[in-house]
Amino acid sequence: MNYAKSTETDIAYYILSKKGEPIYYKDLVTDVIKKKAKPVQSLSRAIAEVYTQINMDSRFHHVGGSMWGLTEWNPPETKKSSSSSGSTTSTSAAKSSRRREKLLESIQEG
Repeated sequence: MNYAKSTETDIAYYILSKKGEPIYYKDLVTDVIKKKAKPVQSLSRAIAEVYTQINMDSRFHHVGGSMWGLTEWNPPETKKSSSSSGSTTSTSAAKSSRRREKLLESIQEG
């Protein structure tokens, strides 16, 4: 994997995929920063930025106790719905996805 050209979240995904089990968030984030090998003026700020990106990416799942894993490791949640069409859920998911993308763009620009 070419870490220099990869996003922080892609690197985090790769790390978790290889490990195969949840990782303490600070270990995951510092490993991402090391692998990315880009200059960091403030380690605490870099940690916060990468953590925020992971938190916003639906591929990652907080498993509790400051541990993060991959969403694909968990069975999908089944929600009981009175509506059979499910259109409200898909519309809300699309809005949430767009909101995440805009927030991520603003973080990366800042």
